[in-house]
Amino acid sequence: MSWSDCPEAKTRAGDEQQTKSAVELVLTPQTKDLGGFEVRRALPSSKRQMVGPFIFFDEMGPAEFERGKGIDVRPHPHIGLATITYLFDGAIMHRDSLGTELAIEPGDVNWMKAGRGIVHSERTPEANRGEDGHPLHGIQAWLALPKDQEQAEPAFVHYPESELPEIDTDGVSIRLIAGSLFGQESPVKVDWPTLYAEIHMLNEASISVDVDYDERALYIVSGEVNIGDQTVQAGSMVIFTAGAVVNIQAGKTSHLMLLGGKTMDGPRHIWWNFVASDMELIEQAKDDWQHERFDAVPGETERIPLPE
Repeated sequence: MSWSDCPEAKTRAGDEQQTKSAVELVLTPQTKDLGGFEVRRALPSSKRQMVGPFIFFDEMGPAEFERGKGIDVRPHPHIGLATITYLFDGAIMHRDSLGTELAIEPGDVNWMKAGRGIVHSERTPEANRGEDGHPLHGIQAWLALPKDQEQAEPAFVHYPESELPEIDTDGVSIRLIAGSLFGQESPVKVDWPTLYAEIHMLNEASISVDVDYDERALYIVSGEVNIGDQTVQAGSMVIFTAGAVVNIQAGKTSHLMLLGGKTMDGPRHIWWNFVASDMELIEQAKDDWQHERFDAVPGETERIPLPE
């Protein structure tokens, strides 16, 4: 997705008072209406830029579109990051400057590595537009690339749902999107140690998340969870305390996203759709987009202009 301004997620009153519990912060995302559907952005925030390599974390929808309508995110550029798109409902047609044209559906993973620069569009597939009340709901996360990969060649890989490991235990179902968890490992090739998983929990089910990664967070898509003596509601992101073993119990039937990874190799600059460790890379990307030096997306004639 392309979101021209970059509002910061807010920290709820009192949440910044850190304790020795497993919960360091609870972030309430900013909400943006993108015309027919809402996006909630949990990262970055004024209190936390990244969790592991995760530098943007957007929940898209849930939304339902009338027949003939949908999303039309025109071609726009990225540098210095990788996008990982994961849908719960609906479909998105991805087209990029590498010549990729592929629809992503629920449970699949689209991994797009921008590196030195890539351009892509995201639109509702024509087949879906023909249906009345067709849905869209999912997560698009942006992961900062390590410094030695910021100028790498761009790439795109699609992983079907069938390739992702599933972990089932008492009242808990997990689909492992990236990294390793409970002895399983995802096939998604990442450039930095990363943890990403979708979790469904029945009411009163519980799991324990160990300290295999430096930084970890939990986004509550629906339901509510209890972590120690703190109850966290849907639409919040919990930042876990470094080094703490985290016990999560569902207060209701809940849908969650677990994310994290190794602490990134330094802070990042963010401007529009560009992420970089060196501001000069962003300035060059701005000039390149302004003067149409990025590769075009085959079959697309539109583009999102550089923000003023």
